[in-house]
Order: sequence, then C-alpha cells, then structure tokens
Amino acid sequence: MIQLTDEMRRHINHARDNGNPCIMATAAADGTPNAGYRGTIIVYDDQSLAYRERGNPRDLEESPRVVLLYRDSATGTGWKFRCTAQVHRDGPVNDGVMAHLSQAGLIQDPQGDGCAVVLRVDQVLTLFGEVLQQRTENLDW
Repeated sequence: MIQLTDEMRRHINHARDNGNPCIMATAAADGTPNAGYRGTIIVYDDQSLAYRERGNPRDLEESPRVVLLYRDSATGTGWKFRCTAQVHRDGPVNDGVMAHLSQAGLIQDPQGDGCAVVLRVDQVLTLFGEVLQQRTENLDW
C-alpha cells in the first residue's frame, strides 16, 4: 500500500523553492531514455504526485512508467518514486491539478499551455533502492 507521508509532502511541495527540483526519467516506446527536471511536482493525494507537462506527453502515453527522484542534499532526505503516468489534457482532473499548482504558487496561468500529468506511485524507495512502500506485493518493476 502507498501512503505518501507528511514529510514527503513538505519536501516535494517545496522542492523548487528550496532549490531541489525533482528529476523525472522516462523512456519512449522504442526504449530511448530521457530525463529532466520537473519544477512543478506536488503531492496530489495520498498515493499520487502531479505536475504540469508543457512538452509533448506522447511518450508518457505510449510508455507510462517513470521514475521520479527527489533529493535534498542539505538534509540528506530523498526518495525514488516508481510511478505510472496518466495524462489529462482536459477535464476535471486537469482542472484540479492546475488549481492545486496555482494555489501552491508553482504556476501563474492555470489555463495556459500544457496538460496535467498524475503519477500514480507504485513504489517508494530510498535513493539506494531499498523498497519502503509498494502498491502491491511482488510488483514487477
């Protein structure tokens, strides 16, 4: 079972402000890897993260497994989140994510370019790979 903690919420929701933006790794359907910073990551609910995607989310739709890294070197705090991405180009989930991001001060224009991506957390690991939480037993990752 996944239960994102208050500590995770505190760190991740303020990652950009604290100079510790999350890094997300993806792979295209053909296996081509990619990684980049995501400055608008928030804890969306007890089992999900979310952010605004301004690029083309096609790779996420074709190959939704992603890894999100968070590390605060000053405190030694960090996690690796293995997630399944869900792209929401419009509708109530898109509107809800954009509203959360706007309220958190991470975006100024909730009606602007981009779409919402919800990352359903499948596993939470230490930065060294020790599994702390997982959605189901014997998860195939």
